[in-house]
Amino acid sequence: MSRWKARIGLRTRLVLAFLLVAAVSAGTTAALTYRKARTTILEQAQDTAVSSFRDRVQELSTPLPVQREPLQNQVLRLAGQGKPHPWVVFAEYGSLRVSSGARPVSTVITPELRRAALANPGGSFQRVVKGGDPWLTIAVPAVFRAGKTTRPTGLVLYAVMPLIDEEANVRAMVTAARDGAVPGLAVALVPALLAARSVLRPVRDLRKAARSMGNGRLDTRIQVKGSDELADLARTFNESAVELEGTVGELREAEARARRFASDVSHELRTPLAGMLAVTEVLDEDAAHLAPDTAAAVRLISAETGKLAVLVEDLMEISRFDARAAELNPDEVDVAQTIRKTLTSRHWTDPAQLVTDLPDGIRARLDPRRFDIVIANLVGNALRHGSAPVVVRLRTETYGDGAPGTPRATGVNGAARLVTEVADSGPGIPEDVLPHIFERFYKADAARTRSAGSGLGLAITLENVRLHGGTVRAANGPRGGAVFTVEIPLMGGETTG
Repeated sequence: MSRWKARIGLRTRLVLAFLLVAAVSAGTTAALTYRKARTTILEQAQDTAVSSFRDRVQELSTPLPVQREPLQNQVLRLAGQGKPHPWVVFAEYGSLRVSSGARPVSTVITPELRRAALANPGGSFQRVVKGGDPWLTIAVPAVFRAGKTTRPTGLVLYAVMPLIDEEANVRAMVTAARDGAVPGLAVALVPALLAARSVLRPVRDLRKAARSMGNGRLDTRIQVKGSDELADLARTFNESAVELEGTVGELREAEARARRFASDVSHELRTPLAGMLAVTEVLDEDAAHLAPDTAAAVRLISAETGKLAVLVEDLMEISRFDARAAELNPDEVDVAQTIRKTLTSRHWTDPAQLVTDLPDGIRARLDPRRFDIVIANLVGNALRHGSAPVVVRLRTETYGDGAPGTPRATGVNGAARLVTEVADSGPGIPEDVLPHIFERFYKADAARTRSAGSGLGLAITLENVRLHGGTVRAANGPRGGAVFTVEIPLMGGETTG
């Protein structure tokens, strides 16, 4: 049912609902009219026939005992006086049966009517359907009158009258009502369309306004017309839009202030940090000649100063991304050599700690500096938080070879994207942490307040990959361990060696 509604628009449903109401109203009116008209037509014919037949029977002068021939003449005379249609008259007196028709006994007269005639001197009537045709049957007993005294004579006269004409009139009314319903519904379609239009116009305006706000135009407003529920909805939308615009404006201002603050603080810290780093380098060289406690303090200061320098540089980098000032300077490079250079410069060359699968000859247009940051952050994160060995894999993939969406493997001409994986052999990433792994300063372990990193490494990785038009995702491998996958479109193609 819900799928059916989804396929049919609101306009169509409104029109159908309007037409359904019109059809139900027309059908109900027609049914009530039919019932009333049928009752009126049949009762009019019935009352006329019953009254006329009763009067004619009361005017009869039937000598007793009743003889067949005089009774036959009276029956024929009564049949000729039928109103509003000719009657077929039957007479029953003891075992004597006569009629104005071909049969002396009617199959339409029921035993119930015979019993009612004997019990009611004033006469009785009954409507009967026989063979699909309606009939009116009337029974009036002949009585002997002496002054105010009436006595039954035993003679009962019956009139049988067809109601086919009345039923035909009723059916004609039904046919006329049915034939008039179709053009009536066609006429009702016009106000239905107008009503649907008047209802849907504010809805369409609301949809356009909501879409406009979704695209960032928070100054969108709806023109309010009238004072009905739709006008109230438009006013509510406008009020909500005003509140949202104000709130978003405040949030943007607060975010801009926070960005400026981080950027300003980072810039201000760089100068004193440069001096501190120079001093700590000198102290590190002389630490071996100092007292043990002093040497330990010097090395601690040197290490923490280094961490602070990394944090400041990362803050400046993330500030550039926030300000949309980060630029991409791509160059065609051998990707495997670029990754090896990153690992070598950071002294990650121990085979027990790091395993590489880097096929030569894969070339792509990348920003070498930013790609170096991506690889360094992912490998450094794996070495700090995972377990050895850490595996770095490189390959290319393409889509459309075979079943739709099936990747075609590695190092072939015409590949669509460059894929780099960094996997460790640790316990993996908890499921509740995965959705937040690239958030700034997010720590999976709240108790771990100190870390060798700045807490911005994965966030900076994400921004650098996005700058290349690619994606990075975190997952757990089938045999455990965290797996980070970077996919970057190959802007300049690639070749294999």
